[in-house]
Amino acid sequence: MNYPLMPKATAVWLVENTGLTFDQIANFCGLHVLEVQGIADGEVARGIKGVDPVTHGQITLEEITRCENDPNASITLSPSAIKLMKAQEVSNKKGKYIPVARRQDKPNAIAWILKNCPELTDAQISKLIGTTKNTINLIRSKTHWNYSNLRAKDPVLLGLCTQADLNYISELARQKAEAKKEN
Repeated sequence: MNYPLMPKATAVWLVENTGLTFDQIANFCGLHVLEVQGIADGEVARGIKGVDPVTHGQITLEEITRCENDPNASITLSPSAIKLMKAQEVSNKKGKYIPVARRQDKPNAIAWILKNCPELTDAQISKLIGTTKNTINLIRSKTHWNYSNLRAKDPVLLGLCTQADLNYISELARQKAEAKKEN
């Protein structure tokens, strides 16, 4: 289930400004009913300022009114809020940590990708391996400072990416290449 951003602050605002039941607020915010009751009693979330979910586009006034009139109804996030939260989840992915001892393997992985997956763009390779476009261009043009010692090695076996990520990016690149051929 999707919950609003800042659930306690949202619960504080809902307790103070609506006639919703504690159960409805708890289910909407992902909190326990006793926690919502504690917010209403002033024992929980003393220093938290309420956040209006309506002005933040998380729910509508109509949704609040509908749920106030029917105590058994549950509040749901607006579709635009759900879409925004999913987009943020995707953009918040951090690059995985590569130990110092493995970082010298990146040029070998780039050489393997350039040899075995030529359809990938520099941006896709950079994101997959966690390197710079400059390094990719140096290896492609054979002017990398250590080019003579590079050995093409599978990035999956080196632990720089997963097979699923490599397959996914390769498939995306193939589909884009096919779309260009058709146009």
